[in-house]
Amino acid sequence: MPEARALPEGGLTPEDQLLHDDVQRRLEQRPRLTLRLRITLVFAVCTLFIGGITVGSVLMLSHVRTRTQFLEAMDECAYEIQEARRYEKNFFLYGTSPYDALDHIRRADRLLAANARAVGRVIGDEEARRWRASLEHYERLLQDLAGEVAAGRPHFNAEVRREAEAELRRFGTEILANASDLLDKERRSMDEMLRTASLGGIGLLVMMVLFMVFLADQLARQVIRPIGRFIRYVGRIADGDFSPISPARRYRDEFSTLAVAINRMLDELTIRQQQLLQSRKMAAVGTLTSGVAHELNNPLNNISLTVETLLDDFEEMEEKQQKKLLEDIFTQVQRTSATVRNLLDFTRKDHPVFTPVSVSDLLEASLKLVGNELALARVEAHLDVAPDLPRVTGNPRNLEQVFLNLFLNAMEAMPDGGTLKITATRADGFVRVAVQDTGSGIAPEHLDKIFEPFFTTKEAGEGTGLGLSVSYSIVEKHGGRLEVESQLGRGTTFTVALPAG
Repeated sequence: MPEARALPEGGLTPEDQLLHDDVQRRLEQRPRLTLRLRITLVFAVCTLFIGGITVGSVLMLSHVRTRTQFLEAMDECAYEIQEARRYEKNFFLYGTSPYDALDHIRRADRLLAANARAVGRVIGDEEARRWRASLEHYERLLQDLAGEVAAGRPHFNAEVRREAEAELRRFGTEILANASDLLDKERRSMDEMLRTASLGGIGLLVMMVLFMVFLADQLARQVIRPIGRFIRYVGRIADGDFSPISPARRYRDEFSTLAVAINRMLDELTIRQQQLLQSRKMAAVGTLTSGVAHELNNPLNNISLTVETLLDDFEEMEEKQQKKLLEDIFTQVQRTSATVRNLLDFTRKDHPVFTPVSVSDLLEASLKLVGNELALARVEAHLDVAPDLPRVTGNPRNLEQVFLNLFLNAMEAMPDGGTLKITATRADGFVRVAVQDTGSGIAPEHLDKIFEPFFTTKEAGEGTGLGLSVSYSIVEKHGGRLEVESQLGRGTTFTVALPAG
């Protein structure tokens, strides 16, 4: 985690303040294009696209309906013309009435008139008028013929009859041929249009899929990517990097508002963090002062009282009593010296020389140093070192001090004797040394305080409360961790994890 820079009076430095102000200004001065507006525009474009497809489909269906209506009308019209021509032939061959042919041709004319709009839209108004004109001319010829028959001149001049027959046949054949051509042409056109519509439907489907992919990509760009950026921002903040969020786009939106709010939160967090650091520093100074005063005041008082006794009764005392008082003074001086030495170790800023160290050798040497104490305390020690354990890089004297502190603490936790188990293994790139005792354990409310300086659960005068603090500091300087697990009545396990060499 990056170290927080010291801030004057719990606030931001001038450089940081300028940086934060510049970032906030750049975030707020960009042109505004909200996410809501962009989503609205995307859906508006989508609606227009779908609306265009719908309108096109409606127009296409309308065109198909018109052509279908035209085909139906022309098909019926062609049928009526065929019937008219059949009766026309019967008249000339068998002398039947021409009125039957005239009825059919009039039905054909009425069909064209009833579907004039559809016919005009398909073949054009000019072509439709020519068609009607041809049909009307054929109808007039039939009317003239019917008039001759009605006037009682069915056997009118043979030459006139031949001319009328020829003209009727010519117009009848021309009209029927035109009707058939129109029907064939329109059916082919209809088939082509349906084929084109099918291909167009497939093309529209492909376009719709591509359009939806484009919309999904745009939504991902506009929403998912900024969310991903803010997840990274939050991770960076969680790691202790409180640098402000800079603009990532040329315009402002809801994410810009969120970035401004997060930047303001970072300012407040930085200020609160510095205030907390200052409070913790003052609390640490108070604890340190109180602890030093307590640890030094008691032995100094004892020395003062002992010296005063010696001064008052020195001549009347026996040599044995004098020696005992002097030994008491020496003991108190040693106690004071130990407190000062531990305090110096705790606050020392020197950089000891690190060399490759065998953890196995360190543990064996440390156990030898406390061998007599273990025997007197009726504590049985078991050392279990994994084979081929790698070396660690560290200062042998400092690491030996750590293990000695842990061994001594374990013995003190087992006043009636017990078992001390030391296990050294390798895991996740670390050499882990577990020091496990069978003592009374540590109360849960004390577990988070045992590494604080001058914290101790021992009786006054039995410990300084600096041993674990010094050990914790030493292990940290070696790039490792000092961990503790404990259960009341079941013992405690301290684990030293050091990076493998």
